[in-house]
Amino acid sequence: MPTIEPLQPSAAWNQFTAEQADWDAADPALLETMTVQMHLIRAFEEQVLELAGQKLINGPAHSSIGQEAGAVGSALPLTTADQINGSHRGHHQFLAKALNAVAPDGFRLGADWTPDVVTVLYRTLAEIAGLSDGYCHGRGGSMHLQWKEIGAMGTNAIVGGAVPFATGFAKAHQLAGTDAVAVTYFGDGASNIGSTLEALNIAAAWKLPIVFFIENNHYAVSTTDDESTADARLSVRGLGFGIPSWRVDGQDALAVKLVMDEVLAHVRTGQGPAVVEADTYRYFHQNGPFPGSAFGYRSKEEEASWRDRDPLQMAERHLERLDIADREQLDALRRGCKQLMRELAGRITEPDPAGRPGQLRIRPELWPPASFIDVGIRGDWPEIDPARVRTGLDFAADELATARFVDVIAAVMHRRMETDDRVLVLGEDVHKLNGGSRGATKGLPQDFPGRVLGTPIAEAGFTGLGGGIALDGRFYPVVELMYADFIWVAADQIFNQIGRARHMFGGDHDMAMLMRLKIGTTTGYGSQHSMDPAGVLSTSVGWRIIAPSSAVDYVGLLNAAMLTGDPVAVLEHDADLYKLEGPAPTDLDYVLPFGKAAVRREGSEVTLISYLSMVQRCLDAVEQSGVDGEVIDLRWLDRASIDWDTITESVQKTNRVVIVEQGAQGTSYGGWLAGEIGRRLFDWLDAPVLRVQGGEAAPSISKALETAANANTDDIVAALNELKG
Repeated sequence: MPTIEPLQPSAAWNQFTAEQADWDAADPALLETMTVQMHLIRAFEEQVLELAGQKLINGPAHSSIGQEAGAVGSALPLTTADQINGSHRGHHQFLAKALNAVAPDGFRLGADWTPDVVTVLYRTLAEIAGLSDGYCHGRGGSMHLQWKEIGAMGTNAIVGGAVPFATGFAKAHQLAGTDAVAVTYFGDGASNIGSTLEALNIAAAWKLPIVFFIENNHYAVSTTDDESTADARLSVRGLGFGIPSWRVDGQDALAVKLVMDEVLAHVRTGQGPAVVEADTYRYFHQNGPFPGSAFGYRSKEEEASWRDRDPLQMAERHLERLDIADREQLDALRRGCKQLMRELAGRITEPDPAGRPGQLRIRPELWPPASFIDVGIRGDWPEIDPARVRTGLDFAADELATARFVDVIAAVMHRRMETDDRVLVLGEDVHKLNGGSRGATKGLPQDFPGRVLGTPIAEAGFTGLGGGIALDGRFYPVVELMYADFIWVAADQIFNQIGRARHMFGGDHDMAMLMRLKIGTTTGYGSQHSMDPAGVLSTSVGWRIIAPSSAVDYVGLLNAAMLTGDPVAVLEHDADLYKLEGPAPTDLDYVLPFGKAAVRREGSEVTLISYLSMVQRCLDAVEQSGVDGEVIDLRWLDRASIDWDTITESVQKTNRVVIVEQGAQGTSYGGWLAGEIGRRLFDWLDAPVLRVQGGEAAPSISKALETAANANTDDIVAALNELKG
């Protein structure tokens, strides 16, 4: 018979309950502060719902009414050095963090509102209304609230999307050697999201100083937690990763504050992450001013039972019992908070002259101007010492040595880490195998211990962690995806989070990071490891893209990219370039010009535009065809960086264009480029823009089918002959 022994989880899991004695022992000033903050947040949310009911809030208004205790109790022990982020339902957490920052000595019943407190409430309301005075200048609205200076790093509309970023904040704290922590707030829905689980695992493996705070309000829109998971005690997630976890009554602000004191003592002392689950309830529907019962998925009896445990009333009963406040004072607090919010709503609204009696409109002068729409998508090009700038075509023979392309990648990254201790490298196997799977990080783990981070196989998790480090701003992350196809695995973090973070939070902060992508075309790895990501990445706002076709270009482009304040994707071709031996610079500090293409061959009959390994194939095809082609190596591929001056000058000379790329039609880069050339340069074209690209299907593992799927030199020759007629 087999022997069966019960196993115990490696971490503790506790229910935390505050007793009346804890309220008796609490500092009266603390209890006053909690009560005032909860009333301010309640009145704020009620005002938001009133404006939403009048159609004055564009988009959803996810109120936190009923959940104030979790936000206030968890934020009170935090400092401005501690960083938080959250989900679409994050007004209360943002306000709790901001109110603590501007009123560090707390709040007293009957005290006047300070100008700083009024400003916090006004700017938050203005942001939710989409106005210029908001913290994100109106771009964030209800779901994207950020005040980075006080550690409120941004709420998020993608369920679970913010959680990996918080591990990046925590890693930055860890690397900086501070005792600051990150707190990421999310709900029952995000507890089932893959990126959340990846973040839990990475945080546990690396002992990151982070608190995963689950607001379990039991409903993901209308689906209950019992319907979506087998164990609705969501803090059980922590046990699977060896993370100590706590459950607490989320209606009891003091209980939440006390459990956070205990949790923070654990996290601040280097013992790793923690999970806190606050059992709570949202009084209203997913968004808007109606209760869930109005939509039929909750009963009025259930809603009433939770309102009987209202967090504000619970706190008020204790204040009355302890003679800290009487009913008159508490009623005055309620009236004062409501009056303040009415006054602030009056600052952003006015009677609508074209409306019915009593109808309001947003004051027109407060809207951001239409010209602001594209401001801050990315940063401006930085100022560079002119002595560092080379063209890439101006190297003398004695400035070059023969080296493999992949060795140059490792060498220039070594140089950047040597000269800038903010630079980190992370990705799968980058810390082993003598430089990762292909040698691109050779020597880095040995020379820079603690700064080359081998990650779990969790592309969404570690890419988002890199994004969080970038948003924090103290370090510069270099994230390696082993194959470009894995951008689909990390797509939310790459496109929704990293690429949009700067713009959607107002455009005022950098998002400096590098993402290295290895293109596996012609390696025999088949359909899921052979993608050229240029076409997909070029559709995403916020990313810059560089595509070095030589070792000389790699050094100069990488150095340029790392000087920007933007996320930059660098495309690296494995089979066609990594093993290629050729001229390599001995100087590893020069910079190629920002947004400047290179003319690799001058010609008069046709302009060939390409990048990466296809540049050399274009040169070969010109020689084979006998057509006098001008070959442009784009170098910079994103829409904001592409060199239209060089392209325009060439097309005006040749009047014909062939765009050349290796990969499949569906993810083609050349499609948008051909359309834009046609739009900009139509009068100069004597023939339609031709495109050389791969087939519809992704490459197969069969050598014959792989060759057939990709564009090659013969295809370029055929296109040139077609133009020649």
